[in-house]
Amino acid sequence: MASFTSWSFKFLFMTLATFAIISKPSLAVAVPVFQSSPWAAAHATFYGDESASQTMGGACGYGDLYSNGYGTDTAALSTTLFNDGFACGTCYQIKCVDSPWCYSGVPSTTVTATNICPPNWAQDSNNGGWCNPPRAHFDMSKPAFMKIATWKAGIVPVMYRRVPCERPGGVRFSFQGNGYWLLVYVMNVGGGGDIANMWVKGSKTGWISMSHNWGASFQAFATLGGQSLSFKLTSYSTKETIIAWNVAPENWNVGSTYKTDVNFH
Repeated sequence: MASFTSWSFKFLFMTLATFAIISKPSLAVAVPVFQSSPWAAAHATFYGDESASQTMGGACGYGDLYSNGYGTDTAALSTTLFNDGFACGTCYQIKCVDSPWCYSGVPSTTVTATNICPPNWAQDSNNGGWCNPPRAHFDMSKPAFMKIATWKAGIVPVMYRRVPCERPGGVRFSFQGNGYWLLVYVMNVGGGGDIANMWVKGSKTGWISMSHNWGASFQAFATLGGQSLSFKLTSYSTKETIIAWNVAPENWNVGSTYKTDVNFH
């Protein structure tokens, strides 16, 4: 009888323990969400004309800003803000302040960083060398500038802050390179808009770390032809990591852009 009672107790205990494990609610994993930064002071100028044709391309490597979803609401950042290209794709809310050239009733406009405004050491930082370090400066497309101030102003004081990038759809990957070197431009990035680290995985390989090339591009020196490709990305701002599985098919080509349905928050 004693052994039967002992066995019954053990069975009851195991049953209750199993039920507790199964019925334990799953713990929600907090997903990092990019939050707007505090307002800060800077200045803004513009480059190009109303067509914004001179803003196409740029140091970030986005190419045709129209077809790649950025349009004319863009800006080149001074080197202080550009952060060696890691600021490519970041979004800024900008408002004109303390100038008679500011448009009244226009609270702000939002632009995406697509280019760098290089230093001009031949000019004083307060007289032409607007993008010289350590100045925070936005050289906006003319259409974007004209949303906050009269273009005749040339330069206006502004307040700015980082804001979440609202992008339709998922991250896009544009391929360049050759059979032994894959160069990928990362576009349409939501959330903080920026990328800190990136990995590629072929259907026949493990995860391969990619190095930052310049602007919004990352590279891998590997033979990946004939394999479907997946990518893992970590946000520079929030450290959130996402995985885009099977982005490109086995017969992928350089010069092509591949879309996904995943993005940062």
